[in-house]
Amino acid sequence: MEFSWLLALGFFAQALFGARSVVQWYLSEKQGKVVSPTLFWVFSLCGSSLFLIYGLLRQDGVILIGQSISFYIYVRNLQLKDVWRILPLPIRGLVLCIPPSIAFLQIRSSANFQLFDSLHPLILLGVAGQLLLNCRYLYQWYYSEQAHESLLPLGFWVISAVASLLVVAYSLYAADVVLLVAQSLGLVVYGRNIIIYLRRGLAHEVRK
Repeated sequence: MEFSWLLALGFFAQALFGARSVVQWYLSEKQGKVVSPTLFWVFSLCGSSLFLIYGLLRQDGVILIGQSISFYIYVRNLQLKDVWRILPLPIRGLVLCIPPSIAFLQIRSSANFQLFDSLHPLILLGVAGQLLLNCRYLYQWYYSEQAHESLLPLGFWVISAVASLLVVAYSLYAADVVLLVAQSLGLVVYGRNIIIYLRRGLAHEVRK
């Protein structure tokens, strides 16, 4: 029963990540260009909070590392969207404390805390994939700061596709159906955004 609830939590968190992709994909198709809607970042922050809890319950260092990195970039994008300040200050404080609180509970839950059980090549592949999935947000963050607005550039989607393939390989090794389903579906959205970018770039060249 506990495992069923754990799966439900993981799938719900991934459903929020999926919802952000659906919203972003729909609005991009509607506008004919890749966009960065506010709901994308709201769903991202909510999904990340729940997935951190999922990673804690699974004792999965790959998930904990990845989500802790991207969590604050989601917050920054909400700041760039001028949405973060709408939340009351106490709520903002509580939200910002989620990743360090999860890390504290992870360490506290085991006297002999180890981030990973082994250094199996597929675990290292999973770590690399999760790091890429979150480093894409570092790239997105830098790009957005330069533009002074929240954007999702082409490089973001290319990194997403490569990282997703690595995490799919890890999920097969870890027998984590949540990661497997989520990243497999994510590949569809990543690929579609790449196509939209390339088509728009080709159309721009033709107009020249």
